[in-house]
Amino acid sequence: MNNLIAKIAITTFLVFTQCIYGSAQDTREQANATTETVAAADDAQAVEAADTSAVSAMADSLDMYASESPDSTMTPVESVGFHKMLKAKYIEGSAGFMSFVALALVLGLAFCIERIIYLTLSEINAKKLMADLESQIMEGDIEGAKNVCRETRGPVASICYQGLSRIDESMEDIERSITAYGTVQAANLEKGCSWITLFIAMAPSLGFLGTVIGMVMAFEQIQQAGDISPTIVAAGMKVALITTIFGLIAALILQVFYNYILSKIEHITSQMEESAITLLDIIMKYKLTR
Repeated sequence: MNNLIAKIAITTFLVFTQCIYGSAQDTREQANATTETVAAADDAQAVEAADTSAVSAMADSLDMYASESPDSTMTPVESVGFHKMLKAKYIEGSAGFMSFVALALVLGLAFCIERIIYLTLSEINAKKLMADLESQIMEGDIEGAKNVCRETRGPVASICYQGLSRIDESMEDIERSITAYGTVQAANLEKGCSWITLFIAMAPSLGFLGTVIGMVMAFEQIQQAGDISPTIVAAGMKVALITTIFGLIAALILQVFYNYILSKIEHITSQMEESAITLLDIIMKYKLTR
């Protein structure tokens, strides 16, 4: 009887324990399911909140861009022309000193243009002229040859006319006359070049003078202010540098024109020498055939 009661008690305890364990497991599973559901709901709410925030941020940014677009439209920057920039720098470099540099440049260019025009008009086809003179001289038409020289411009034709005007004299006299007249024509070609060289030397010298005066102004400003800050020195240094730059630019421009003029003078001088030698040979042949 006691054993039966013990077995019943043990069986009841085991069944009760199993029921309690099963109910606890069910409760735990329900709790986990509930937690997962809540977490999923929280995640969904968080995603929805994030999407809502992103959409609102995009809307705010679009509104901001839409509101700022009329104001943020940049006006096109007007391009500054070269002459305007040159004028501004000219004024910044102190008009007093820059006027002297500009005057030297203008006067130098005036002499250069005058020489270029004169030398361009003095250039001719020397070989064709000498061929025409040879045909007429060998035919004995000296006056016709002189007329050709008179109607042709330039120092080459003038030298040939000078030689033909003394064709009846000796060859030494003719050569001496051509040489002397050639010296005069060469001097006419170089007329005014000394002024060009003067302005070439003056332009940078005036620029350096402005540099020295600008430095003096800078030191005077330092002395008055009792300080050596860059803002005090900037004005005098700017005047000094700009005048130097413009003086060098003016000298370079005049130097280019001067070298071009010298090349044309050398070309015409070589034509004169070659034509003088050819004329003497033609005259010699003419005298031998008479």
